Amino acid sequence: MTTRNRKQDPIGLFDSGLGGISVLHEVHKELPAEDLVYFGDSANNPYGTKDKDTIRDLSDAICAQLVDAGCKAIVIACNTATSAAVPYLRAKYDIPIIGMEPALKVAVDQHTNRRIAVWATDLTLKEKKFQDLMDKWGKDIPVTRVPCPRLVELVEQDRLDKTDTVDQVLQDCMTRSDHPDAVVLGCTHFVFYKDRLQQLFPNVTFIDGNRGTARHLKDVLAGSLNDAGGKIEFRNSDPDKLDLSRKLYDRLED
Repeated sequence: MTTRNRKQDPIGLFDSGLGGISVLHEVHKELPAEDLVYFGDSANNPYGTKDKDTIRDLSDAICAQLVDAGCKAIVIACNTATSAAVPYLRAKYDIPIIGMEPALKVAVDQHTNRRIAVWATDLTLKEKKFQDLMDKWGKDIPVTRVPCPRLVELVEQDRLDKTDTVDQVLQDCMTRSDHPDAVVLGCTHFVFYKDRLQQLFPNVTFIDGNRGTARHLKDVLAGSLNDAGGKIEFRNSDPDKLDLSRKLYDRLED
């Protein structure tokens, strides 16, 4: 029996909605010859207010679609879905499943003995996976947990250009962050605010895990990387969000 050569098979990525497009963009930069299939579950967004079993079931259904599409690996481009579902998905599917977590280690390495805030969804901040991160990297420094659900909503509602509203929400998140030296953007939606955050708060470092995730994916797929692709396909459980998906991706290209 011959082994299937999967080099030209696509890589799947999914998120609770549109935030994972920021990961898609980073993966395409890191692996420009790979075909990518992005699934946004905007019909069920947000995940951060749902219970763990519901998120696991939604994630499982999406992975089944991506496996049926022939994906050779799947990136859970969502910290919340990773927290709720990654062990289950890895046990069920016989392809690499790459998860995400808030880049707390990076922040600690760069800001030892200084104040750090982690912005994320309620579920990400409450789950054992994040507590394990805290126990490993955050127990000796002050770390403030800041749930920021409005930042998810503004991306999903195509309101990133509503500057006054965006700035007000960002300021509220910062006010609750206890004067941090660094902020970990622990939700992929939040990366869309990174440039604006740096303008508003030039003395704060903003850290996300997207580049590290893309590089980890490249390492995992070493030996089965494509050299003749580069297409990006957008899918969404709410078809009305497809145009916004492409718009958000193009925004990151600017």
